[in-house]
Amino acid sequence: MPEFLLRAYAAGYFPMAESRGGPIRWYSPDPRAIIPLDRLKISRSLRQSIRARKMEIRYDTDFQQVMHRCAAREETWISEEIVEAYTRLFVLGAAHSVECWQDGRLVGGLYGVAMGGAFFGESMFSLVTNASKIALVCLVKQLTKQGFILLDTQFLTPHLASLGAREIPRQEYLLLLHEALEVRASFTEVPLRM
Repeated sequence: MPEFLLRAYAAGYFPMAESRGGPIRWYSPDPRAIIPLDRLKISRSLRQSIRARKMEIRYDTDFQQVMHRCAAREETWISEEIVEAYTRLFVLGAAHSVECWQDGRLVGGLYGVAMGGAFFGESMFSLVTNASKIALVCLVKQLTKQGFILLDTQFLTPHLASLGAREIPRQEYLLLLHEALEVRASFTEVPLRM
């Protein structure tokens, strides 16, 4: 399954389960949502949260817990089959998590898949104010530092739009994706304090 998943991402597709226990379907939406790495919007309150430095940012230290927290909502597309598949990608070094820790507790984060110079954001969660947004800010900093050129968010939500996400036609997305897959970038672990 990991190889099939990576081939699907390279072709512009991603999986979602219909429900916690439902069948998996494959999507390539038109339009597609991305966050331009040089256009992330950081609100005043988010800047204040970052300056307060109350969270420790970690990469890839508890990938499965991040996935389970992302799935812990009334309706979810993250089935156990999805968790297992992405955990295999994580073991192979293709999936990653950005985690916000506070007083030894995981309070927010996100996970996704890295290929070439593309990062495919899958889901995020927050147990305290701004934790998922702080994880996203750290993700963008990390991707920029490591030479990535595409941050795919799949669908546009009001939450993502407030952070600078925008929709582009699928054809434009596929061109960007092709260009990004040609980039040699590496998502490496660099601990940050926030």
